[in-house]
Amino acid sequence: MRIDIDSFETYTSLARDGARSAAESLSRLTGIDAHVEVTNVSLMAPDELKAEYLGGELAGVEIALDGALDGETVLAFDEAARVAITDVLAPEADERMRRSSIEEVGNILTSGFIDGWAEHLDAIIDISPPTYVEGTGASVLPTGATEGDEQVFVFRSRVESPTEAIDFHILLIPERESLVGALESANGDGVPFEKFEVFNRMTKAGSERAAKNITAMTGIETDVDVNRLRFVPIDGVPAAVGDRRYVGTVMEYEGTPSGYLAILFDRPSAEAVVDALVPVETDGEWSEMEQSAMKEVGNILTSGFIDGWANVLESSIDHSPPTFVSDMGSAIMSPLVGRLARTQEHAFLLDSTIRTEGDGTFHCDLFALPDEAELREVLCDLRVDRADRTHVDPGEVF
Repeated sequence: MRIDIDSFETYTSLARDGARSAAESLSRLTGIDAHVEVTNVSLMAPDELKAEYLGGELAGVEIALDGALDGETVLAFDEAARVAITDVLAPEADERMRRSSIEEVGNILTSGFIDGWAEHLDAIIDISPPTYVEGTGASVLPTGATEGDEQVFVFRSRVESPTEAIDFHILLIPERESLVGALESANGDGVPFEKFEVFNRMTKAGSERAAKNITAMTGIETDVDVNRLRFVPIDGVPAAVGDRRYVGTVMEYEGTPSGYLAILFDRPSAEAVVDALVPVETDGEWSEMEQSAMKEVGNILTSGFIDGWANVLESSIDHSPPTFVSDMGSAIMSPLVGRLARTQEHAFLLDSTIRTEGDGTFHCDLFALPDEAELREVLCDLRVDRADRTHVDPGEVF
């Protein structure tokens, strides 16, 4: 089946509108001001979806969908949001009633989220009664989305409040055939679904090369934790990256496709990497020597990441010298987004997370922003049989 990429824009907009409806419903029910922070659709492997939700106590509802769109929706509140909502709706109630209030809120918010999809499809989407879910991280996710080998599409929105401790996620995880059927190109000129999967595996292979390069360079053992392909409104990219403070590099790459790559470390990880290369004391400001070391790290990681693409795509991709950055992730990405926004309204955001094996003290995020039109062309030309070339030779570094 061929997927019409323009449909991604439509369905991402539907997810955003549905999340806004949920945020408005929450405000009416509780008086808590809420707004949609970010909406996107991701393609990722089930084990990576689980890794993304490790840790943290969550509570909410799971609702099954049937009809024009099959799948499951999960609305999950973090602990602070759960307490804030139940303190408003059931302040003096026992735990059973507080749980019931979360079920009721979750049902109302999720129903509003799904209504827009049914209206767009001009069809009926039946929803099951809400099932209360509670647990740590990935334990609240649907079993069907976290098991098996097939990559899954996940529509997600994050809703926050500027005045209260409210942060919750709405995840729509449609059945593969149901979603592909909805996205199928009417005139047959879309991109075959399996090519998205191949490109995602190709990106993971590039991240694995980058991880092995950094291990060979510093002696720090690393592994790729999360890898996903996200389709995001161009103005939503900075929010998708978030406001965590990072240290790292950005560079532009040119070829097929062209675009930008940001390699970002949290500060302790950045200091650990630089210290492995230039053992000096970092006193808060990054010296010219330390910045130079970070640029070299960026070069090595970029070589692993981008060269893996060029190998599979049988093309030449060159990149500019890295620029040192130290700021919030959203601020780092904003100038890159501004350049791409001149020619496109949505973006494919490819991101991978590299962590230390074991204790998780090392954290590096790679964010690639390819030109959307060029990526469409790449996907159309990509041969599915190139998938076997995404294998990473353990001895192949730099």
